[in-house]
Amino acid sequence: MSTRTASWLAWSLWAVFVVLIALALLLGVITNDVPFSPGAPEARPGPVLTVLTAVLSLAYPTVGALIVSRLPTNPIGWLFCGAGLLYAGQHFTVAYADYALTENIALPWGEYVAWFSSLVEFATPTLGVFLMLLFPYGRLPSRRWRIVAWAALLGAVLAALAYAFKPGPLYLTHEYVNNPFEVVEVIGGGFTTYDLFGGSIVLGLSLLATSTVAALFSVFLRLHRARGVVRQQLKWFLYAAVPLSVCLSLVLLQWTIAYFSTDFLSKTVLILPGQVFVAIITVAGIALLIVPIVTYIAMLKYRLYDIDVAINRALVYGSLTALLAAVYFGGVTATQTIFRALTGQQEQPQLAIVVSTLVIAALFNPLRRRIQSFIDRRFYRRKYDTAKTLEAFSAKLRDETDLNALSDELVGVVRETMQPAHVSLWLRPDSAKRGSQALK
Repeated sequence: MSTRTASWLAWSLWAVFVVLIALALLLGVITNDVPFSPGAPEARPGPVLTVLTAVLSLAYPTVGALIVSRLPTNPIGWLFCGAGLLYAGQHFTVAYADYALTENIALPWGEYVAWFSSLVEFATPTLGVFLMLLFPYGRLPSRRWRIVAWAALLGAVLAALAYAFKPGPLYLTHEYVNNPFEVVEVIGGGFTTYDLFGGSIVLGLSLLATSTVAALFSVFLRLHRARGVVRQQLKWFLYAAVPLSVCLSLVLLQWTIAYFSTDFLSKTVLILPGQVFVAIITVAGIALLIVPIVTYIAMLKYRLYDIDVAINRALVYGSLTALLAAVYFGGVTATQTIFRALTGQQEQPQLAIVVSTLVIAALFNPLRRRIQSFIDRRFYRRKYDTAKTLEAFSAKLRDETDLNALSDELVGVVRETMQPAHVSLWLRPDSAKRGSQALK
């Protein structure tokens, strides 16, 4: 796959993410409280928290697309894109199932969409394991760590396949929906499919929990051996990886014990109280949203993946788009208000749209230059306006004849562009001229 094709595909996944999240938010707004939410008979998160998490989750496909645009062969970028797509897909399928099953039963496949949304839960810890094993350069620390990757993949497959056919409600996402694909059979000797699938889920969750802890340990090993910039990059990553891995391991352990006790001991045993478990899930969710943010900081501050140009353009044109959109809608609203006050008509005049469009066209280049200057000055100080500074210095160099003035000017240019802790200038004496004078 060429770099251009990979970049196009990554940003297409970004667009799909935005569409799915927008549809999920829309369905959430028009859906009343569902009978049950995961783990407790309560309503799902409120609209403010839902919108906030949806906006923060946009960091996953954005960071992934930036990495893929620069390094299409690095799996880290594709992992971020995949995580974002899974997040958006699950939220959309959960919202669609809630709406189809509680608000509009005429919509098809409500139970099947709910079944699919519950299976995506097992992909999150798997992606986390692979991200910790491969960060930052897309390679395993050594071949020995392949067993951890395969253990995580096998655990996710075992748990997902067993959960897909296990009799009973869909506890992970829709407790009020029974599994539409449940298989209830007696295998032999009193051993049923309920026992088979229950044991498979317990084994799969155990493998996922163990591989999560092992993957976190691999990051600490690399941190111990790393030096310089790589060490700083790993430190930023660990700020989110540590709480995420610890909380995720506790969640998986809780699920493992709960499934084992329910299926084989005929009673449900929980090692963590309800409030503590909810707090752990909340911390895990926050850490999950912070992972792409700390990765972005590592890319921006410590030049991870060497994609300064892509990040620069994303910052500039993202800010420019937001400002122009605000100016456009603000201009339309202001013009419409003035028009109503003067004429008393309630219809929206076409003049408001025309004026706002002309204002945006006039502001585009000035705003872009100002935003570019601010971004360069704030994040790219060493490269800030280099061409302009050298051009101004060259102009003074042509006109200035005083050597001391030129020396001061050169030192000032270095201070402005590079901002060193100390700068000094040494001029080599003209030995050839001195030699000729001595001969005379």
